[in-house]
Amino acid sequence: MAEWLEHSVQVEVEVPIEFVWSLWSDLEQMPKWMKWIDSVKISPDDPEISIWKLSTGGWDFNWKSRILKTIPNQIIQWESVDGLPNQGAIRFYDRHEGGSIVKMTISYAIPGFLGKLMDNLFLGKVVESTIQADLERFKEYALNAKSDG
Repeated sequence: MAEWLEHSVQVEVEVPIEFVWSLWSDLEQMPKWMKWIDSVKISPDDPEISIWKLSTGGWDFNWKSRILKTIPNQIIQWESVDGLPNQGAIRFYDRHEGGSIVKMTISYAIPGFLGKLMDNLFLGKVVESTIQADLERFKEYALNAKSDG
């Protein structure tokens, strides 16, 4: 039986929430700020399905995700429907002073006791530091895109 592990991180970005939303809602752009993500392709048959490829340490993982909920300027929520079991959400909070907070929550399944052991030993810290670094890269990407636009 699999154990679900969950991690959340957030970053404050000094750009309006509408701009932050527009960057995140274009899923195929995510490899620009998410280090482990090699590619994201929207299914030509169903725009709610995306095909993801992750590479790290010589390992490749692929999965399909389905968008469960989209509320502009508030949330994008997904779950995997094939491949690496994962789910999560990106939440957006308006700071009302031209800034936004982006909060990412990711859950993934690892087999039973092994998952909890790995999470306690190192996996949780590696995942959290990686997605926090992804959000910091997103912050820089958004600031650069805003100044270019």
